[in-house]
Amino acid sequence: MESAARLVPAFGLNQFFSAAEARVDHWRSLNRIVRALATQPQQDTVGLRDQALEVLNDLAPLEDLNGYPGPYLMAQLHERLAAGEWDTLSRLVQRISAALMSNSYRDDKEAWKAEEEGELRLPDFLPPSIGHGQSRKPYFETLVVAAGERSTWPDIRESFHRLRRNDDSFVYEMVVVGSFEDAILATIFNYNLQSVVIVDGFSFASQYTSPALRDIIVRNTPAGTGARMDDMGSALARLVRGLRPELDVFLSTDRDVAQLAGSDAAAPLRRIFYGAEEPMEIHLAILDGIRDRYETPYFDNLKHYAARPIGTFHALPVARGKSIFKSNWIRDMGEFYGANLFLAESSATTGGLDSLLEPTGNIKASQDKAARALGGDRSFFVTNGTSTANKIVHQALLTPGDIVLIDRDCHKSHHYGIVLAGAQPLYIDAYPLTQYSMYGSLAIRPIKQALLALKAEGKLDRARMLVLTNCTFDGHVANVEQTMLECLAIKPDLIFLWDEAWFGYARFSPLLRMRTAMGGAAKLRELMRDPAYREKYEAFKRSSADFEPTDSRLLDMPLLPDPDLASIRVYETDSIHKSMSALRQASIIVVADEAFHTVEAQFKEAFFTHTSTSPNLQIIASIDVARRQMELEGYELVQRAIQLAIEIRKEINHHPLISRFFRAATPAEMIPDEYRRSGFADYGMAGKTISDATRALREDEFFLDPTRITLLCGNAGYDGTRFKGLLAESYDIQINKTSRNSVLVQININNTRSDMAHLIKALADISRSLERELDQGGESVRAGFEARVKALVEDVPELPNFSRFHNALRENSASATSEGDMRAAFYLAYNPEACEWIRLNDGLIDDRLKNGPELVSAKFVIPYPPGFPIMVPGQVITPETIAFMRKLDVKEIHGYNAARGLELLKPDALDALRR
Repeated sequence: MESAARLVPAFGLNQFFSAAEARVDHWRSLNRIVRALATQPQQDTVGLRDQALEVLNDLAPLEDLNGYPGPYLMAQLHERLAAGEWDTLSRLVQRISAALMSNSYRDDKEAWKAEEEGELRLPDFLPPSIGHGQSRKPYFETLVVAAGERSTWPDIRESFHRLRRNDDSFVYEMVVVGSFEDAILATIFNYNLQSVVIVDGFSFASQYTSPALRDIIVRNTPAGTGARMDDMGSALARLVRGLRPELDVFLSTDRDVAQLAGSDAAAPLRRIFYGAEEPMEIHLAILDGIRDRYETPYFDNLKHYAARPIGTFHALPVARGKSIFKSNWIRDMGEFYGANLFLAESSATTGGLDSLLEPTGNIKASQDKAARALGGDRSFFVTNGTSTANKIVHQALLTPGDIVLIDRDCHKSHHYGIVLAGAQPLYIDAYPLTQYSMYGSLAIRPIKQALLALKAEGKLDRARMLVLTNCTFDGHVANVEQTMLECLAIKPDLIFLWDEAWFGYARFSPLLRMRTAMGGAAKLRELMRDPAYREKYEAFKRSSADFEPTDSRLLDMPLLPDPDLASIRVYETDSIHKSMSALRQASIIVVADEAFHTVEAQFKEAFFTHTSTSPNLQIIASIDVARRQMELEGYELVQRAIQLAIEIRKEINHHPLISRFFRAATPAEMIPDEYRRSGFADYGMAGKTISDATRALREDEFFLDPTRITLLCGNAGYDGTRFKGLLAESYDIQINKTSRNSVLVQININNTRSDMAHLIKALADISRSLERELDQGGESVRAGFEARVKALVEDVPELPNFSRFHNALRENSASATSEGDMRAAFYLAYNPEACEWIRLNDGLIDDRLKNGPELVSAKFVIPYPPGFPIMVPGQVITPETIAFMRKLDVKEIHGYNAARGLELLKPDALDALRR
């Protein structure tokens, strides 16, 4: 029997990245309290009743902003609590709590009833192929911002209920608020919102006085917004779209609608209505907006194609599945994958399927929708991964001799793309995290230093592009806007390629969006048009007029570009399959390039070069569907994933046993102090709130993506590779990336609290096993364990920086910049007579390092882990690189043959190349 001890947790709204989680947690607490009320002796009910009332009062603001359980059911709860009807109260709370946890209220009309005969049924979680297809109408909620007393709001809801028709494709519930600030709260807290109807005449101030809610309002509402009452509708529309750009916003006003419709204020609005004269038109416009986002042009057409009786006379035997389902030997393949996979296959681009190489129909429409969803001007689907997407951008924008500023610790596809394009990389090293055998990210200062050095040597005109990874594999997120701003101050036409393979989901978080390539591009475009910025730039120009490119003061002061010269040219590559619901190898290129018309022809050629003439139709369709999902529920899914990741971090680091052996690395451990001006150190620290995380996102040079958890395992005596194997073999937990003493736990929109429990239990079980082994094994076991830990945690090899290219590959060996002709070295290695092999532990290597001639790599050498190239073709090998390789204890090193040794370019071959 549960006691009457306090069962109410602190609400902590401002401590949650996902307020919906705080809401569900409180419903679970209320469920426990009223269950205790229904079973406790009579004399214990007073304290429990007070706790139940406290939870209901805490929930009141959020429930006002959500459609379910709605005013009627909330009133029923208060009535039953006041009347002491504990049994019926307990059943009703249980039903509401279960409906919220399972989302069954979206489909089950019984969930909306308070009557006892309306008991909630067990929600159906079965996949459609196991149970039934989708016959439901997707549910969403519409926010109405209108003046008037709360007593009139049920009439508004009822009015829209009466507009529902049986042939409507979707069903929605109305949520009504009466003020600007409450509309902001609803936009933030209500995941089900898809549409906002703003009716002029509402007030500004919120009805809520909670400090947590006030903090959220102030943080998301620009100062002075409520100054002009006649503009509040337009101001609210801009703010809503700023927070959640996917929402449809409608304005109903009695102003001059023709004048308003032609003004900039109408830009964030989907449609404007005059007064409240057309409720049916508003209803239809709401449904049409949802239909626009729900429509998946390519996937819809592919389903239609699969249902047609097609005769196939092309080279794809699996199309229509006859060769499979009529086979005596491979019918199990058809049974495993199902008929639709084969019915939806074709090598033809006729019959409405469109061509990925020359899209003019549904693929073009799908790409336009994806560009809108991801915030770009245009997008291009890529069906063989972001490796190919990166190569397409390199080949499209670079020509032989161009200089590319690039983080050496980026994905290998960029290095190969530069080789293919014939450009010259100017490698810049990210800050090292030696203790974890990984690099962090590339700071702004060394990028500026490289650009200014190029300018001082008269080579800035050759600097074509900057390539950066955002976020990195390990979660380092750059200050994209500031990086581009300062680079454009030195090189106004610099092109930016942001590899966001792991970060595509960030577009759908209002917090992380500011750190994305497209988010940064939009901010810079807005900034360059702002008269206030022009004044700021003129002041900066006067203050720095006498500075030479070599003046060190330029490195440590924020630089501002000339708004008349700066051209915003941004390319983003996303692995849709890495963070959204798409098939493997689904990728996309998103473009926000003001000068795209000057490179469009060559971009098309590069796209032709790298794109298969037989692209996988299912991958194209999955990109289309992933876009639909993220536009309609990405906000909810991403916020939940972030919250789950933060909870996992806290569970690991605060667990008394697990934390002895394992730890989730904190932002303070992964990002040096100089890059965290806000001082933000960890998620969920005592006294810290989401405001602190938001400040870090706005101010700090780097921010750590909470969903990418570096789980340190060195203190458990495991290297990353061994621990990854243990998790897979003994606990059915799959991990991708490892380092010398860590594994990377990636949280995405697919993960659930059950997954969290699975991981935490595995770590607890391993920790208990280690504890027993150390307690019972004696001194020798403990000594061996401590030695392993020391080797993994303390005796870590120094990370080697990029040295330089051999002088034969450089135009001027005295140059202060390190770019070189990597392509020449790459193809020189094709000639076996130009290469030599020396084993890693051969004394000849040490002699050559000391006395020469120089050791020059013939290949990309990439150890896994850590996964970055420690050598590239043409690079002069240093003692630090050899020392690092000798300390490596990994089995997989791309470009290195342990039996033969390092493949090097012969000195005489390099001399011949120089001549």
